[in-house]
Amino acid sequence: MEIQYGKIQKLLRERSNLKAKLKLIPYDGSIEIKTRGENKYIYLRKKVEGKNTSSYIDLYSERLYNNISLLLEESKKYKKEIKKINKELTSLGFEEKELTERVLMNIDFARANVANYIHSQAILEGIPTTFPKTKAILDNEIVSEMRTSDILKIVDLKRAWEFVLDKDVIASKTNYYLLCHIASIVNENSLINGGKIRSIPVTITGASYIPPIPIEIDVKEAIEKIVHREDDAIDIAIDLCLYCMKTQIFIDGNKRTSVIFANHYLVSQGGGLLIISEERVSKFAKLLVAYYDGKDQGEIKQFMKEECWYKF
Repeated sequence: MEIQYGKIQKLLRERSNLKAKLKLIPYDGSIEIKTRGENKYIYLRKKVEGKNTSSYIDLYSERLYNNISLLLEESKKYKKEIKKINKELTSLGFEEKELTERVLMNIDFARANVANYIHSQAILEGIPTTFPKTKAILDNEIVSEMRTSDILKIVDLKRAWEFVLDKDVIASKTNYYLLCHIASIVNENSLINGGKIRSIPVTITGASYIPPIPIEIDVKEAIEKIVHREDDAIDIAIDLCLYCMKTQIFIDGNKRTSVIFANHYLVSQGGGLLIISEERVSKFAKLLVAYYDGKDQGEIKQFMKEECWYKF
């Protein structure tokens, strides 16, 4: 089943807003009036851990009673909408997963340094930029002496990282559908259907290797096999990255997509980050060509593990 990440994100935002509104309502349960002697009192009745409880609110007044009743109706409406959203999320294939403290720390670590990662990916892509220019683009400032297409690629990288570092996205499975959605964001301003598996031949600059036309079921199975392998998280992340790069699953943006996709897995495991920094791009590019051409003896994986793995 294809997972619709765009729709899931919209629903999660709606649910988050509803939960925030729900927290602002100080009352929960059903209202009741108890009479003692000549006085009437307002109580709230609700179930707590399977037991009926009754909590005193205040001396009865018609105004207070009506105000609480309105708030309880509002609460009931929000809960109903949240329940509806939860059902829709389930039908779309979304699964809730509690994130560990280390994974949450990994997300914070990634967000704190994301400008550096985006700049490094821009350099890997061959975009002529400097870190100050990249940072200015990320801050929505005007940058001169850069092609619009290159600026838009950096903007798309920013959006892709924002997407993948969302807590609910990190809690999602690292699979083919997530990969395609990342590719669609990475290619948003440069390609139509940028997240669709390619159906035409491509060549790779500097390499004699010509990647075959990818077959969807084979790509799905290869990713599942890598992800569910018994191995260290960093080794799985590296293999995901290299597999997606060499397979050239999409018409364009494969390196950008592959790095972000591999980091989704690594962050979800609390395993740090996999980043080809600017000063390592040249060596990585040479090792990658050798890897494409079948001349690699494990050097690129060793290089990525020793030089491109950032722990915290």
